[in-house]
Amino acid sequence: MGLLIKNGIIVNADQMSDKTQDILCVDGKIVQITPSLTLPARGRETSAGEGNIVIDAKGKKVLPGLIDMHVHLRQPGREDKETIETGSRAAVKGGFTSVFCMPNTNPVIDNAMVVEFIIREAARVGLCNVYPIGAITKGQNDQELTDMAELKAAGCLALSDDGKSVLNSRLFRLAMEYAGMLGLLIIEHCQDPLLTAGGVMNEGEVSTRIGLKGDPGIAETVTVARDIEIAHYLDARVHLAHMSLKRSMDLVRFAKSQGIKVTAEACPHHFTLTDEACAAFDVSTKVNPPLRCQEDVEAVKAAIADGTIDCIVTDHAPHTKEDKEVGFDGAPFGLIGLETSLGLTIKALVKPGIIDLPQMVDRMSASPARIMGLRNKGVIEQGFDADITIIDENKEWTVTPEGFVSKSKNSPFIGWALTGAVEHTICGGKIVYQAPVA
Repeated sequence: MGLLIKNGIIVNADQMSDKTQDILCVDGKIVQITPSLTLPARGRETSAGEGNIVIDAKGKKVLPGLIDMHVHLRQPGREDKETIETGSRAAVKGGFTSVFCMPNTNPVIDNAMVVEFIIREAARVGLCNVYPIGAITKGQNDQELTDMAELKAAGCLALSDDGKSVLNSRLFRLAMEYAGMLGLLIIEHCQDPLLTAGGVMNEGEVSTRIGLKGDPGIAETVTVARDIEIAHYLDARVHLAHMSLKRSMDLVRFAKSQGIKVTAEACPHHFTLTDEACAAFDVSTKVNPPLRCQEDVEAVKAAIADGTIDCIVTDHAPHTKEDKEVGFDGAPFGLIGLETSLGLTIKALVKPGIIDLPQMVDRMSASPARIMGLRNKGVIEQGFDADITIIDENKEWTVTPEGFVSKSKNSPFIGWALTGAVEHTICGGKIVYQAPVA
C-alpha cells in the first residue's frame, strides 16, 4: 500500500521547490520524489484505508510534519482538561505530527512507569508521535534529581521541570552535567518565583492602570542569565522555554555569539498579543510567562527572524471552563495553542514578510527535530519518515469554540480571522487529519 501526493510545492527549511513535485510514501517512509509519478489507486481516496491513496495537492504547500517541543497533555491526572487522545487530535488538526509533552502531570513524569504509560497510550491512539519529557527533579520539588538514566531508557529525550524553574543553582548544574553525559536535553522554565511574588500579568503601565499584581520581567531574565552562565561554564547544552522579553532575546543572542550551547523557543501569543489584552480581564490572556509590551512583541518577532529564537512552540495549556472562570487573580495560567499556531504564524510573521515559508518550516519542524535529535524528521527527503503537513497558506478561517477538537476552549483568539489552514496531516505515511470539504 502506498500514499502518493501529487502536484504539491515542497517547502523545506533550506528551500522551496520552484515547480510541483510528487511524493511517494510506502511503509511510513518517503521513497521517491519526482515531478511526475503514477500509482495505481482505488479511485482518489483522501482518507486512510486499504489500497493505494492519492492526494492532489495542486495549489498547496507540502511541508515536513510540524513538531511542537512544548505541550501539556494533562494525562495522567487531569483528564478533565485534556487527554493524550484529545491532545493528539488537536495536534494533527493543527498540522503537528510530533509533540513533546511536559512532565507537570499528576503523578509527575519522574519515573519509567509514567513514561511507559504515555508511550503506550499514544500508540493506542495512533495519531501522532508523542514524546514524554521527564522531570529534572523528583516531583518537580527542586530537592532531588530524578533517575535520568531510567527516564532515558524508558523513552525520554529531554528533561524539564516546566511550570517551575530549578531554583537551586547547584542542583541545576548537576542536572546539566548528568543530562549531558546521557545525551539528554535540559529545558528550563525561566522564572524566579521569589521575584514574580504572585504576579498575574506583566508588571508595567497596564497592570498599574487596571489594578492587577505585576510580574516583573527580571523574574525571567535573571534565570536566563544564570542558565546561560552555567551552560558556558560546563560547555553544556540548555534550551530556554517560552522566551518573552526583549532583554531575554539580547541575552540569548549574545550567548550564541560567544558559542555557548543555548537554544530558545517562543510562542505565538508572545508575538501576537500585548499586555493590553489583559485589560479586558479575559482569563484566557493569563499566561506564564505573561503577555508583555509592544517592544517585547517586536523583539520576539525579530529574534525569530534572525534565528536567535530557534523554535516556535505552542505551550498548549488546556484548562476547564470551571477552572478559568474564577476571576483573573485566581485562574490558572495558560491557553490552548495547537490548533491556532500555524494560522497565527502565517498571519503575524509570514504574510507581513518578517519570515518566509522556509524559515517557518525551520522554526516549526527542522529546528525542533535537530534540537531533540529526531534524525528522520523535519525534512521532506527520500528515506525520511513520511511525516507531512499539506497547507493552503492563503485560506482564511475564523477561530470558533465549536471548531476546537481540544477538550478545552481557553483561547484568547476566538473570533480572530486567521490565514493559512491545514488540509492534510500525514504521520508515518498515514492520513491522520483531513480538512472537511467546504
